[in-house]
Amino acid sequence: MDWTKKRCAPCEGGVPKLRPEQVASRLAAFAGWGYRDEQLHKHFRFADFKTAMRFVNAMADLAEEEGHHPDFLVHGWNTVDVTLWTHAIGGLSDNDFILAAKIDALPEAA
Repeated sequence: MDWTKKRCAPCEGGVPKLRPEQVASRLAAFAGWGYRDEQLHKHFRFADFKTAMRFVNAMADLAEEEGHHPDFLVHGWNTVDVTLWTHAIGGLSDNDFILAAKIDALPEAA
């Protein structure tokens, strides 16, 4: 499945979060993403600070387009940690995998 061809659907709650076995089967297609505490996590490292910030800005634009927003932490001078989860359901939905795939497809992603 090409997750980058999908669009995030608005989620106001009321839908079940993905079960651990559903997460595991989806996660197999996502290099570098981990699963803990009902969230997806990935650590990105860049050549320099400016490249890391270009990535963050591109990720912000993408999140706005999709209406689904990651949590992220910029630390050091070249590192960005990204966390995805669907806040309204307290766990993961397909939206998180859609956004993960699109984040990985950003030109600055490393």
